[in-house]
Amino acid sequence: MPAFAEIPKREGLRVSVARALREAIVSGEMEPGTVYSAPSLGQRFGISATPVREALLDLLGEGLVSAVPNRGFRVAEVSDQDLDEITDLRLLLEPPAIRRVTASIPGRDVPALRGLAQETAGRASAGDLVGYHHADRRFHLRLLGYAGNQRLVDLVSRLCDQTRLAVLAPLAEHGALVAGGAQHLELVDLIEAGDGAAAEALMEHHLVHP
Repeated sequence: MPAFAEIPKREGLRVSVARALREAIVSGEMEPGTVYSAPSLGQRFGISATPVREALLDLLGEGLVSAVPNRGFRVAEVSDQDLDEITDLRLLLEPPAIRRVTASIPGRDVPALRGLAQETAGRASAGDLVGYHHADRRFHLRLLGYAGNQRLVDLVSRLCDQTRLAVLAPLAEHGALVAGGAQHLELVDLIEAGDGAAAEALMEHHLVHP
C-alpha cells in the first residue's frame, strides 16, 4: 500500500482523504490501472470505509478514478492522447488569462510570485519531481487567481492533477525540467514589466515545452 501522509485532523475526513488520495494518484503511489477498495484504504488510514468511499466518489467526478462494480475504484490511466487534450485545454485557458491579468497584478505581489517561481526552479534543479509538480501547480493557480474566476482556477487545477507526475520524469532526464522552471522566472519578469502580450506568448511556449 502507498505510504500516504497522515491525514490532517483539522479538515473534514472526506476532504482530507480526497486530498491524500489525489496526491497519491498524481505522484504515482497509487498506480494507474490498479483497483483499490474503500475498506482496504480505510484500514490504511485507520478510519471507516465511508469517508474513503465518499472521497473516491469525488475523485470519480474529477476523472482520476473509475468505478469497478463489486471491487472498488480503478486509478485512471493517462494516454498520450489524454495529455495532448489536456495541453490543448490549458492552451485555450491560461495564455489569454495571463495576458488579461498582467496589467492588474499589483507590484507588491511580484516578490511573492518570484518566490514561487524560484521554488519551482529550485525543485527542477534538484530533480525533485514531487516538489516541482506542487510548486508548478501553485504558481499557475496563483497567477490564474488574479482573473477573479474561481471556475477557471478549479478547472486548471483538475487538469494539472490529471497530467500526473510520470510525465515529468522524461523531462528531468533530458534537462527540460530545469528550462521549464526558468520559464517561471521569465514570466514574473514579464509581469513586472507589464508586458501582457509577451507573457501570453511565453505561457503558450511553456505549456507546450514545459
